[in-house]
Amino acid sequence: MVNRIGIRLEDKNEWEKRVPIVPMDAGRLIREHGVGISVQPMPNRAFSDAEYMAIGASTDKELAGCDVIIGIKEMPVDFFLRGKTYIFFSHVIKGQEHNMPLLKRLMELECNLLDYEKITDEKGIRQVFFGSEAGQAGMIDTLWALGQRLNEKEIGNPFIGVRQAPGYRSLTFAETALEAVGREIASNGLADEIHPVVFGFAGYGNVSKGAQEILNNLPVIEISPDELLNPNPDTFSSNKHVYKVVFYEKDMVEPVDKGGVFELQDYYDNPEKYRGVFSKFIPHLTVLMNCIFWTDDYPRLLVKDQVVEMYSSGDPKLIVIGDISCDIDGAVEVTVKATDPGNPIYVYDVDSGLAIDGVKGNGPVILAVDNLPCELPREASTRFSGTLRDFIPDLVKADFSVGFDQLDLPEPLKRSVIIYHGKLTPEYEYLNEFLNA
Repeated sequence: MVNRIGIRLEDKNEWEKRVPIVPMDAGRLIREHGVGISVQPMPNRAFSDAEYMAIGASTDKELAGCDVIIGIKEMPVDFFLRGKTYIFFSHVIKGQEHNMPLLKRLMELECNLLDYEKITDEKGIRQVFFGSEAGQAGMIDTLWALGQRLNEKEIGNPFIGVRQAPGYRSLTFAETALEAVGREIASNGLADEIHPVVFGFAGYGNVSKGAQEILNNLPVIEISPDELLNPNPDTFSSNKHVYKVVFYEKDMVEPVDKGGVFELQDYYDNPEKYRGVFSKFIPHLTVLMNCIFWTDDYPRLLVKDQVVEMYSSGDPKLIVIGDISCDIDGAVEVTVKATDPGNPIYVYDVDSGLAIDGVKGNGPVILAVDNLPCELPREASTRFSGTLRDFIPDLVKADFSVGFDQLDLPEPLKRSVIIYHGKLTPEYEYLNEFLNA
């Protein structure tokens, strides 16, 4: 039986202000389940220490009196206490070399480790996650980057007034500002040099939906991929709108075999049977928003050679790439490094092949912030807490003194137990190979 839960401060970087359990949900746990909650003091947390104290939580600098300690990002190796249970994004399940010391220390101290990434249903779908906030923050930042690049090219544009997401007090303030930008576009139109302004969204999941929600604060006309390639005389008739295209897998790839038919599950299972065709859309986009999950089994959206060819032969339409997925050398091959909110954009310069910070250079501007939800910390925390809170009562009731086979946790939670009593659980014994290495 867990008597007290500790919420650890976040200190991986200066931008991380999120919390795993927001005060409202912490209050419910205290009132309805009798669990004590302590928070480690943190001056710049998205929800203040005072907000937690107001719902009955206490502060504790060491969290030594807590049975379970939860956080967001990785915790320092010297923080862990013997026999405690820890829950956070540990980033060890792929054998990440930089976090093997963390895993080893938890094992030495006979701790338990649960990882949010592995709280999944029987189909492997994650149950605790940050959702659309990455897309929302990424879209705000991309509109800011668009304004900066157009201004550098001395093209008047309404996007120059957009700030980065951390520059707004909340998502509501950001959307209010973007509504004003939308009214300016609807009244005055966009410059002939950039009309039509077309935003292409690769993907349609939560991240893409979040990004589209932000763009929809502007006057948007949605067109199909086919209309983008084969516009009729009226398709782009209005310069008082921006245009949106959402791409599905069937738009981005085709079967290698002539006469083959695209089947989504077959593509997931056998990506080698398909080739990428997304390159045909690139010349028609002003902004590309990459919102897809990608591994190197799948075709890329955009390769370096195409970017070099476009920017070596004139002034291409593609200005900005909002790479929300941020896979280095991944679906967007010119995403050659990740960035942070303090220095979020660079130009992939085709002349040098280098990433040049800022908006100057002969190539597209790349936004590649690898931790976008931290830019909307209150909204992201509230959503995350809403997915986590329902698992906490079962966690509180669990007896962690028994053997792993007897540990009574709901299956999604039990799947997330990487270490139990200092030993890798059966599903994660493969990590011994990385530990030994």
